[in-house]
Amino acid sequence: MRYRNFLFIIFCILCLDQGLKFWVKTHMFQGQDIAVLGSWFRIHFVENEGMAYGIDLGNGGGKLLLSLFRLGAVTAGFFLVHSMIRKKYHRGLIVCGALIIAGALGNLIDSLFYGLLFSASPDYVHQLARFLPPGGGYGSFLHGRVVDMLFFPIYQGFLPHWIPLIGGHYFNFFSYVFNIADASISVGVIAIILFQKTFFRRKYADSHVAEPVPGAALQDG
Repeated sequence: MRYRNFLFIIFCILCLDQGLKFWVKTHMFQGQDIAVLGSWFRIHFVENEGMAYGIDLGNGGGKLLLSLFRLGAVTAGFFLVHSMIRKKYHRGLIVCGALIIAGALGNLIDSLFYGLLFSASPDYVHQLARFLPPGGGYGSFLHGRVVDMLFFPIYQGFLPHWIPLIGGHYFNFFSYVFNIADASISVGVIAIILFQKTFFRRKYADSHVAEPVPGAALQDG
């Protein structure tokens, strides 16, 4: 795979991720919920200051460290995949690398710039964020909040009373709200785990090729 194809994959994912985030941020208030396909796929706008799938780090220092870590990881990822392309690693592995880097870069953009570019989206207040507000954004550089919106409530409801311990209680299976960047990272990592033998077969075989024994050719003659 050529390096420009690798960059094209990243560009496409970033356009989808950032385009949807921009629309949600400027057209929905935080906490708003829109049904897309019945009750099992919804657009539910939330923001988080932590890691993927809404995991919160709890303080501003943690947020700063996470943003710096993402920046370092994305930079290292570009150099690593560039080296893998030159060494002609499996095309599928390069695609997975592009998915992971694109996802990390998508959330990194939120962390770096959204605090500067958008006004705040208060929780459950009917107030839409503004892009480039006159008074400045809601935060500083490196302290933006990641926009999440994809919600797949596989099961929501009360469990039957006959189920031990948890029966009769409200249950929400897979309550995480995520974004395209999170999904891109997850798909890339899972694919590498599932197809690692295929992705690394050639390099593994090359590293185990038996070296010729000195004088073997003379003995055969």
